[in-house]
Amino acid sequence: MNLAEYIDGRRDEHLAELCSFLRIPSVSAKTEHKQDVERGARWVADSLRNAGFKTVEIVPTNLHPLVYAESLEAPGKPTVLFYGHYDVQPAEPLELWTTPAFEPAVRDGNLFGRGTADDKGQVHIHLKALESLQKINGKLPVNVKVLIEGEEEVGSVSLWSYVQKNKEKLKADALLVSDTSMLAKGVPSITYGLRGLNYYQIELTGPARDLHSGVYGGAVPNPLTILAELFAKLHDKNSRVNVPGFYDSVATVSKAERKALNALPWKRKEFEKAVGAPGYFGEKGYTIVEQLWTRPTLELNGIWGGYTGEGAKTVIPSKAYAKFSTRLVPDQDPHKIAKLVEKQVRKLLPDTVTCKFEVLSTGKPWSASFQAPIFKKAQSALEKGFGKKAVFIREGGSIPFVTQMHDTFKVPCVLIGFGLPDENAHAPDEHIALENYFGGIKAIAHFYADLATL
Repeated sequence: MNLAEYIDGRRDEHLAELCSFLRIPSVSAKTEHKQDVERGARWVADSLRNAGFKTVEIVPTNLHPLVYAESLEAPGKPTVLFYGHYDVQPAEPLELWTTPAFEPAVRDGNLFGRGTADDKGQVHIHLKALESLQKINGKLPVNVKVLIEGEEEVGSVSLWSYVQKNKEKLKADALLVSDTSMLAKGVPSITYGLRGLNYYQIELTGPARDLHSGVYGGAVPNPLTILAELFAKLHDKNSRVNVPGFYDSVATVSKAERKALNALPWKRKEFEKAVGAPGYFGEKGYTIVEQLWTRPTLELNGIWGGYTGEGAKTVIPSKAYAKFSTRLVPDQDPHKIAKLVEKQVRKLLPDTVTCKFEVLSTGKPWSASFQAPIFKKAQSALEKGFGKKAVFIREGGSIPFVTQMHDTFKVPCVLIGFGLPDENAHAPDEHIALENYFGGIKAIAHFYADLATL
């Protein structure tokens, strides 16, 4: 029996296993789920052992455990490090789920449940691909190291310290990640670029305490109003970020690459359907694809202060808060951008408020040359799994671990995703298309096999 036949013959078994994985509410952000997260780590470890890995470790950390496994039984062959995560986002708002978040359900060719696309379903694709190769051949065709963490959704707090302490242990010829999406349904995709991410929080203080808006209104600065005015000034009429120096280091995207990106089978109607907004705008002079993948942004993510409860309470708040972020592209330096943003924020604020400015996290952008041989192997493997030639895409999101690993080990990073743009990751009714899940197992199995000839 060949590889594809073996995998196709175990569809029901694989799906049932994934559903058992999805039933574990491994929500890393909530302390009440700490034991569930630990149960998720044990489930991953057991699955790796079932896949034939003899060396499997559950590594305790200050927060949630990570799982490491290795199979180094292919002397002279390449070593691949696969990275993923088993933790998931909170399921709230619960009432917006068609079926409960942690009770996976199949509808219309999709599997619904928290973690189906981000990232349990994609991790499971690799676990089943590796297990299938072990069962058929008795061993893996290449050397494989697996690192699956439980803190990705809360900033990977413990992961990087583990990597720094175990550089030799984790050394590999390539990094493989499946935590991204396809361009569209029926379009297998390989991601070669990610935007970086800086995240900020500001706190504005006006009066020393909340004040009666009737007694003091009109003569006292309102931090909420000033905060709203600030963010209104941080973009110009062409939707460009109004921060001096913000674009100075942005790498030029070649005409050939721009042409290739705009020639992809990307459909505006599907994009608009997924977003559901009444209208669209973005940085002038760039297509939507270019805006999403190749241009930096500044976005207001949350704003609060004053009274937001039921009914009326007429106050001038003492404080106002905002969380916002900048997505970065090659060759922007996150630390330099953070300084430029803070400088402009302070410049735009009047002296009627004080400002506390915090940089909560920074992350570098990443891009790779998809002409490297390993990317061609990935393209060939995806064609074997899906019967269609894979395309090369960028993504607007960020995976800090990819950049960190690339900078540390100087090896190719291959991102092969099986989600879809409308998969509702982080939202109610998250799902993965079953054709992507089953096709993904075959494609990834072929990829590991084909790497033996690299």
